[in-house]
Amino acid sequence: MSPKTLERDVNRGHKAYGWLKSFEHAVIRILIMLMAVVILISTIELGYIVIKDILSPPIFLLEIEELLDIFGFFLLILIGIELLETIKAYLVEKVVHSEVVLEVALIAIARKVIILDLKEYDSVTVIGIAALILSIAAAYYIVRRKIRVDLSRSRPQGETADQEGT
Repeated sequence: MSPKTLERDVNRGHKAYGWLKSFEHAVIRILIMLMAVVILISTIELGYIVIKDILSPPIFLLEIEELLDIFGFFLLILIGIELLETIKAYLVEKVVHSEVVLEVALIAIARKVIILDLKEYDSVTVIGIAALILSIAAAYYIVRRKIRVDLSRSRPQGETADQEGT
């Protein structure tokens, strides 16, 4: 292979790589916009549901089912916000933060537990959900602890978190 042919192939590869990066950025930006629209619409719908439930008889009193639906909806919106944060972090840093993914998983499982009707599930399923919660919580703890250790190693000797203002 001649040097000119090799150079041409490298340039083509570089151009294709640049095109793929541009395409990836465009898709991520579209995902961010769509996620923002979904979160906005969901927040408006949640507000509508809260007002409707408060104004329906008995006025200013919410039944347990209504509260569970509202809390589930709140957590669903929080999941959307965390997913948006994950997409933004990927756009900026090109890394999916495992901490944020675990936060989303914890919020999602918490939402499921809040709206869960224990009468509908057998004990094995409930134990499985509990095991899932413990696993995700342990993973989150380990990741957070590793992040703290990494940050303390990168901090100059003698500098504390108080000196940084955090």
